[in-house]
Amino acid sequence: MRKFTFSPFFALLMVIHSCEQKQEELKVQNYWPEAGVTYEIFVQSFYDSDGDGIGDFNGVSQKLDYVKELGANAIWFMPIMPSPTYHKYDVTEYKAVHPDYGTMDDFKNLLAEAHKRDIKIVIDMIINHTSNQHPWFLEAKSGRDNSYRDYYVWAQKDTIADYLNKKVITLDSDNIRQWHDPGEGDDYYYGFFWGGMPDLNFDNPKVREEIYDIGRFWLEEIGVDGFRLDAAKHIFPDDRPLDNHEFWKEFRAEMEKIKPDVYLVGEVYDKKEVVAPYLPGLPALFNFDFHYTLLESFAAEDGMLLVEKQKEILDFYQGITSEFIDATISSNHDQPRLLNELDEDPVKQKQAITVMMSMPGAPYIYYGEEIGMKGLKPDEYIREPFLWDVLEKDQGRTTWIEPKYSTEEEVIPLALQREDPASFFNHYKELIALRSSYPALALGSLELPEGNYQKAIMAYERVYEEQSLFIFHNLGKEELTVTIPEAYSQQLYQFGEVTLSGTTLTLSAQSSVILKK
Repeated sequence: MRKFTFSPFFALLMVIHSCEQKQEELKVQNYWPEAGVTYEIFVQSFYDSDGDGIGDFNGVSQKLDYVKELGANAIWFMPIMPSPTYHKYDVTEYKAVHPDYGTMDDFKNLLAEAHKRDIKIVIDMIINHTSNQHPWFLEAKSGRDNSYRDYYVWAQKDTIADYLNKKVITLDSDNIRQWHDPGEGDDYYYGFFWGGMPDLNFDNPKVREEIYDIGRFWLEEIGVDGFRLDAAKHIFPDDRPLDNHEFWKEFRAEMEKIKPDVYLVGEVYDKKEVVAPYLPGLPALFNFDFHYTLLESFAAEDGMLLVEKQKEILDFYQGITSEFIDATISSNHDQPRLLNELDEDPVKQKQAITVMMSMPGAPYIYYGEEIGMKGLKPDEYIREPFLWDVLEKDQGRTTWIEPKYSTEEEVIPLALQREDPASFFNHYKELIALRSSYPALALGSLELPEGNYQKAIMAYERVYEEQSLFIFHNLGKEELTVTIPEAYSQQLYQFGEVTLSGTTLTLSAQSSVILKK
């Protein structure tokens, strides 16, 4: 009987150095974009290099080695263009950067330094709408004869009376257009999200060419590696899905003329049947089902729920195209922080990321998750300052907002976590390195197990070429015993206490193990 009770950090070292097994040459690979790890950063909250309380490009440049240390292969920046709001999802100038974050030269330097470290840079591209302070809209609202009028979607008041009379219109009512009065007469403009974000009119060829020109600017003149496309489902209304699909195919073709290997990841917030047809235009799409089913699995202690859902999604996508990138997420800037979603249970969060890093996909990590940051709605409180060190030593902690959830009373700063092998940070770092060292974890297929297990057991096989791994997670609060396939006799990784005797595997409550042949 073999009983493993030491930490995952030391377990991995033992696997590498064990005299009982043939020593392996582990080499960390960069599997981006197909299966690499992307780190999402809100610049405003990340690192302040000049003491004005707001994070900036130079601050990110100073912390690129940290991103590399964590093991991420790319950075996705939330909006960096000029905007009147803190979140910057309402752009006023597409070929510039927000002055709070620095200059374009600062950004170019950041880009160059990232590329030196083999870190790709993806920026948020917000083209569904502009700010109502964008010069195009200021011109457009001045009158029906203005040359920019048709850049946006307009309707006369009497033609939309039914919509205007509705007392409640929510974002869930996608088929209900949201109309706003610019105060310039009887015409209303359409803004799906709110009045400060008027939607562009993509039936207008001039608008499409403007957007393609903006893409060319960032890819060719600035040199970014790709775009995260915000609100990709809403380019055209919901009753015109085929137009949405065709637009993104056209967009992709235009961007690939400039950069053949351009990375495009889209936000299509819907079920798989709605999401999948976007794949020919947006080869990477966020898997929101993964996020919600992961949380549901832990809440219900239902292990196979996520495995079966993920298998269903991947097989469905495969029916559309074999060349897709499944961008998995455990949280992002729009959802409550993962730790809050998991009852503030640190063991659950560690196991959740163990699940995510051992499942197929190209994982995204939202800044601060790797140190257990907390946050709940409204959105600004899930975008709070990163805690680099204890306050008296933290020269770069941003102060643009007073944190409500991620305070030092609730979150241990990174500097202290680095010294603790059992910290969130070292757990994330170790799992990313493990994933990047085994092709089966990064690129392998997802195979459902034969037979049945107890409800709390999550079990699946990952297979890539000659490498096969079998993975078990006990999501429950009680110890469980399972029978493993005979071929899987060696332990690669564990989380929690695991005992292996022949083909009998005993998993303590909230524990995980990765087995190999």
